[in-house]
Amino acid sequence: MASKPSIPKGTRDFSPAEVSKRQYIIQTIKANFEKFGFQPIETPSFENSDTLMGKYGEEGDRLIFKILNSGNFFYNKSKIELPASIEELQLNSAEKISLEQRIELNKFTGKISEKALRYDLTVPFARYVVQHQSEIEFPFKRYQIQPVWRADNPQKGRFREFFQCDADVVGSKSLWQEVELVQLYDTVFTSLGLEGVTIKINNRKILSGIAEVIGASDKLIDFTVALDKLDKIGEDGVKKEMIEKGIAEEALVKVQPLFSFSGTFSDKINQLSTLLSSSEEGMKGVEELKFICDNVAELGLSTAILDLDVTLARGLNYYTGAIFEVAAPKTVAMGSIGGGGRYDDLTGIFGLKNMSGVGISFGLDRIYLVLEELQLFPETVAATSKAMFINYGDKEALYASKAIQKLRKENIKVELYPDNVKVGKQFQYADKRLIPFAVIAGDQEIASNTFALKNLVTGEQVSVDFEGLKNALL
Repeated sequence: MASKPSIPKGTRDFSPAEVSKRQYIIQTIKANFEKFGFQPIETPSFENSDTLMGKYGEEGDRLIFKILNSGNFFYNKSKIELPASIEELQLNSAEKISLEQRIELNKFTGKISEKALRYDLTVPFARYVVQHQSEIEFPFKRYQIQPVWRADNPQKGRFREFFQCDADVVGSKSLWQEVELVQLYDTVFTSLGLEGVTIKINNRKILSGIAEVIGASDKLIDFTVALDKLDKIGEDGVKKEMIEKGIAEEALVKVQPLFSFSGTFSDKINQLSTLLSSSEEGMKGVEELKFICDNVAELGLSTAILDLDVTLARGLNYYTGAIFEVAAPKTVAMGSIGGGGRYDDLTGIFGLKNMSGVGISFGLDRIYLVLEELQLFPETVAATSKAMFINYGDKEALYASKAIQKLRKENIKVELYPDNVKVGKQFQYADKRLIPFAVIAGDQEIASNTFALKNLVTGEQVSVDFEGLKNALL
């Protein structure tokens, strides 16, 4: 007996209705990207492994999907020499492998896998900019809407295959870009009817300054990765992880104010200025945040809220300035639905120095779940036709098809039932497809050059000419 078909864990099939709703979100985001002057690009689904590895920190590297060099790589096993330390490994055991074994395993992985599925769109974008720098006019504003893959533990709102919708600017250090990106977030979520999102902002220089003030500059990555988990594991969990990473308990006493920051944006800026007064790097971060905050306040936001969150770290190594994260309205239990930040040296790792960039991302899948939960999808967002023409035979079908052809030129979604079967079965099909109207065109309608339009929700039926039919379906 054949096994039941299935899909890999952390992936999904999408029905016509779901695809239609996803396209509505994508089209809304895309329209606003272009309104703000961003241009579209696309990059391959997979990159060379060395393009991706080492760009996301140790935790990110572990979540990158590797691709075997070819499907039959292990066909002739006699040619593959496993290092002794690898042969001894029980990779499915719970035991931690040693550093030496990990190094050997990475070397071996490199021999059998030279490519990997992209983890995000930012690093491939940096590679694109370096590779195509002679063709690009800087500052370069690009947007990209494509799938990415992460070998993560699937849960609500977290998948192994998902879409990212990114907008980035490279070639400008101006903080007006950050101001515009805050406005872009506000504009998109307002357009989607998702009011009351919180755009959290922090600055990597502030985190560096805090690490400097508490004497833990050498532990900056460990510090930020732990701090970024505050909403997941709480204050005690963050402190425990920091201590495990070698950050002294005395340092945690100095960092205690971080866990109880409150007040307005200006209040928090003042508290940070006091905490970071001895750190030049930290004070630069404070000044940058103040510039963004003051100008956003002057310009105003439609429905979003801008909030300074000093615990926001976003555990990606490449951020160097402002960092963003968007939280859904508090009525919905959901992780971040967007994020991003400033990266001053990302293209430098590919050989192009002094190319500052800043960008944000929209989490399509989570935005979908939030709009669904809050019932914010417009009724007009549907994958189904507006009307279905009943099929009474070839003569009637041809008459219907001529009308269908003209209606489609008016961008009205209509279709003909393909088979001349019992009328009841055709109406039943339209009902199951949630098609709101049926169009009846029999001998009587052909003779009078009219159509009978039946509302399948109310049952009401009227006789109309073509213009009347078109107007009713527009």
